[in-house]
Amino acid sequence: MREAQVFVGVLGASSFTFAEATWSQSLPDWIGSHVRMVEYFQGVSEMTIPDNLGSGVAKACRYEPDVNPTYQEWATHYGTAVLPTRPRAPRDKAKVEAGVQMAERWILAPLRNHTFFSLAELNREIRRLREELNDRPFQKLDGSRRSLFESLERPALKPLPTERYEYAEWRKARVNIDYHIAVENHFYSVPHRFVRKQVEVRLAASTLEVFHDGQRVAAHARSHRRGGFTTDPSHRPKAHREHLEWPPSRLIRWAEKTGPHTASVITRLLEDKPHPEQGYRPSLGILRLGERYSKERLEAACHRALTIGGISYRSIKSILEHDLDRLPLEEQATLELPQRHENVRGPEYYSTNN
Repeated sequence: MREAQVFVGVLGASSFTFAEATWSQSLPDWIGSHVRMVEYFQGVSEMTIPDNLGSGVAKACRYEPDVNPTYQEWATHYGTAVLPTRPRAPRDKAKVEAGVQMAERWILAPLRNHTFFSLAELNREIRRLREELNDRPFQKLDGSRRSLFESLERPALKPLPTERYEYAEWRKARVNIDYHIAVENHFYSVPHRFVRKQVEVRLAASTLEVFHDGQRVAAHARSHRRGGFTTDPSHRPKAHREHLEWPPSRLIRWAEKTGPHTASVITRLLEDKPHPEQGYRPSLGILRLGERYSKERLEAACHRALTIGGISYRSIKSILEHDLDRLPLEEQATLELPQRHENVRGPEYYSTNN
C-alpha cells in the first residue's frame, strides 16, 4: 500500500479545474504538476497563487515570501508571477479551496472504493472524472466550467512557450582551491579566478551550469560517478603561473612540519592524481586532521596508512576515529602448519603399508 497526493489547480474566472495524483509533494512532483497544468489549460495566467507548501515557498512571510529558485525559474519560463498566499489565510485562494472541495466530491469520492495498482491507472480515472466535472452544468449559471473557460478565459491566457520547461534544481557551492566545486559527490571545474567564491549551480537532468553574479561561468555534462572529476582544461591557470599560491611543494612543506610519514602520504596523494590540483582537497583534509587529533597522532596514523596501503583521507580519518594509531604496528606473521600434531595426518597415514 502506498499513499498518493492530489494536486488541484483552478482558473480564477471559470473555475476550470485541473487535478492529478502524484506520489509526493516534493519539488520534482510539484513542478511537474505545474507544467502539466498549464499544458492542460493551453495557456498561462498572469499570476499563479499557490499556498505555502515548502516545495514552492522556501520561506513563508506575510509581506515578502521567499519563492524556491526552481519554482521561480518555472514561473519565469512561462511568464507568470508567483504570489503565494499569506500563512493560514485560505481566503487568499478561495477559488482553489472551493476547487479542492469539488475535486473531493466529484473525483475522489467516486473512487473511494476502487483499488488501483499503479499511479498511471489512478490518473486515468482522475482524468475521466475531471472532464465530467468541467462539463457539469452550473446550478445557478448558464453553461459549464468548460464553456465559460472557452468563451471568457482561454482568450485571455498567455500562450505557452515553444519549449517545455526542463526541471532543474538550484544549489549553492563554494569553489575550492583546486577550482572545483563538489556537487552530489562529483567534482566539476570552474575558471580558476573564482577560487574561494560562492557560486550558484543549476542541476538539470543531463547538464550542470555554474553561475556567478547571474552570469554563467561554466557548463558541464552531468556525471553521477562518485568521487570523479569533470575538468575543462580551459579552466586551469596557464602553466600554473596564476596559481603559484598553491603549488604541490607548499602542501608537502606543511606536511613535513607534522612528520616524514605525513609528508610521504601527501606526496603520494599528489602524485597519484592525473592533475596535482585534484589532490589538494584530500591533502588539506588530512592536514586538518592534525588540528583535531594532534600532529603526533596524525603522524602515527599516516605511518600505519603507509604500512597497510590505505593512503586516502577516509582511511586516515578512520584510523584516528578508531584509535588504531595508538596500537603498535606488528608485522604480519606467516601462517605455518606444525610439523607434528595429534590432529594432523602425515603422509604415512595414506601409506599402503598401514
